[in-house]
Amino acid sequence: MGFVLNETAGQTISEQTKKRVLDEARRLGYRPHTAARALASGRSRIVLAVLPDWPLDFSLRRHLEEASLVLDEAGYSFITYTAHPTGQARPLWETLAPDVVLSVTGRFTSEQIASLRAAGIPAIVPNPDDLGAEEYPEEGPLLQMTHLESLGHRRVAFAESADSRIADLVATRRARAEGAAKVLQLAPPLTLSVSLDPGSAESALDEMLRRGITAVAAYNDDVAVALVGAALRRRLDVPQDLSVVGHDDAPVAAILEPQLSTVRVDTAGLGRYIAALALSAAEGAAAPSMPPETRAELVARASTGPAPKR
Repeated sequence: MGFVLNETAGQTISEQTKKRVLDEARRLGYRPHTAARALASGRSRIVLAVLPDWPLDFSLRRHLEEASLVLDEAGYSFITYTAHPTGQARPLWETLAPDVVLSVTGRFTSEQIASLRAAGIPAIVPNPDDLGAEEYPEEGPLLQMTHLESLGHRRVAFAESADSRIADLVATRRARAEGAAKVLQLAPPLTLSVSLDPGSAESALDEMLRRGITAVAAYNDDVAVALVGAALRRRLDVPQDLSVVGHDDAPVAAILEPQLSTVRVDTAGLGRYIAALALSAAEGAAAPSMPPETRAELVARASTGPAPKR
């Protein structure tokens, strides 16, 4: 019976006997002992994804959902673990013994690498020894700025998230927006920090209007929606008085009135890419190249229009 249930190679058990054993196992509700199997095979078939201490927004949720589905189809359990700055809890990789530990942000700290190696983790993604690891390009800010410039806007703002947990991501997009403005020969974008409350968005809006800003590129759709809401409360017209473009193409972008122009990234494609990286590390196969469907595209909707004549 054990040979059948464990799929032991090199046995001469007939197909009829195998079927009887499996039918009886199902009747009895037999399930293999995962820990025992892992001990015998040296593999747990677990992929542990280390998440940063970020808000779990639409984009990140879609990455994780798709990665989990792909890994499940390949026979792997997908478990997430958030590394908090306090670092008081014991890292989950020390107790789970996963086959792969993957950083969703594409990097581990030197302390984490030391802990992973001390725990004997067989595969770490990205490989700490690979100094040339590819990073996902941030194309969104360039698309936002190019779209606004094509509509005649010359004075543009970049509205960033005030959430300190994503300061690095915000800084990357801000730098790309500033670089794009320079290439397009626009004035340096006015940078304003917006938290998701009405007062913050209205203060940012007042400053933009005082500075003669006619359009704003937002860090994400949440920030963009906050600014559109503030503008509508002030009886301003979007986009005649102010054009707003978001980032991520979250569901709210298509149901907002006016519908929100935004940057669409195939978040499901990125999730599949993450899963493919984990599977290649687990199976010792070549890592996949970045799939073409992860490229960003600008989705033009009603929240952006020609610059007002002032």
